Amino acid sequence: VSLGFALWGVLYLSYDWDLLGSVAFCLALNYKQMELYHSLPFFCYLLGKCFKKGLKGKGLVLLTKIAGTVVACFAVCWLPFCTDMEQIMQVLRRLFPIDRGLFEACMFSSPPPRLANIWCSLSVLIKIKNIVSPQTQLKLSFAVTFLSLLPTCIKLTVQPSLRGFKFALVSCALSFFLFSFQVHEKSILLVSVPVCLIINEIPFMATWFLLVSTFSMLPLLLKDGLLLAYAVTMLAFLSACVASFSIFEKTSAEDLQLKPFSLSLKGYVSWFKSFPKIVRSLFLLSITLMGILSLMSAAVYPPQRLPDLFPLSVSIISCLHFLLFLVYFNVVILWDSKNSRSQKKIS
Repeated sequence: VSLGFALWGVLYLSYDWDLLGSVAFCLALNYKQMELYHSLPFFCYLLGKCFKKGLKGKGLVLLTKIAGTVVACFAVCWLPFCTDMEQIMQVLRRLFPIDRGLFEACMFSSPPPRLANIWCSLSVLIKIKNIVSPQTQLKLSFAVTFLSLLPTCIKLTVQPSLRGFKFALVSCALSFFLFSFQVHEKSILLVSVPVCLIINEIPFMATWFLLVSTFSMLPLLLKDGLLLAYAVTMLAFLSACVASFSIFEKTSAEDLQLKPFSLSLKGYVSWFKSFPKIVRSLFLLSITLMGILSLMSAAVYPPQRLPDLFPLSVSIISCLHFLLFLVYFNVVILWDSKNSRSQKKIS
């Protein structure tokens, strides 16, 4: 439901129906607090539009209307709980159970962790929960998450565009997934849905990301007896993307929206000439590795001394993929329209 409301919000903003978009996203956020993953792109995009119109004229009017709409939506949603302050605090404590620590308790009934984010991957080497207090864990995750998404948010505020907004939804949600507090495996859906919105612009990277996002949930899917569904849908989706988007023919720097970045290097990186071949090779290596790990996870018993070998391998490999995707999406966003002349030549 919350993802549906968020998509309605994106659709309304694409038609410049900013107030309806604000209403839809407020409903999404109040339905499920995990929509915080998408909150900053919505905020920065609308604020950037107000700045662009001028805060002494139409921009101020738009900002006032949006602020009033948001306040009214929150007031309606929270009205049933506003009988007394203690009830409001109870709701907030249940929405944000900080005392549980950095990790979701439900995922760690049998350590080590199986989530493809940075904290769970690091916990294999460093027992963060044992050496850092819950309050410090909260501050640390907040700081790293904020710093990782700050460049994207600044760029979107300064240069608001619908294209930048959609890419920012992906980048910011991925930052939250990798670095934020109490992440669940299925939270990767909050990244995957906006990736679907840009699959027509970068079909190769979007296809690759969506395959990895499903692979990252393999331990959870195996636990729920969904191996057949996992295998069939993965193969069907890959086949559909190869047939519909011809993804292997769209691996050049221009197709991957990296042309402005490559131009900014001014010839210092010679391997950009063989870039398509490198990318295709990495993709095939990634698919092969995911396939082997999927088969081993389903059919091979792990060593007795390492019972969580396969789930951990899935989590760490997925996390490494997501870190590379985060760098990629940030490069695309930060170099987008940086040089208008170069962009016109590319077009």
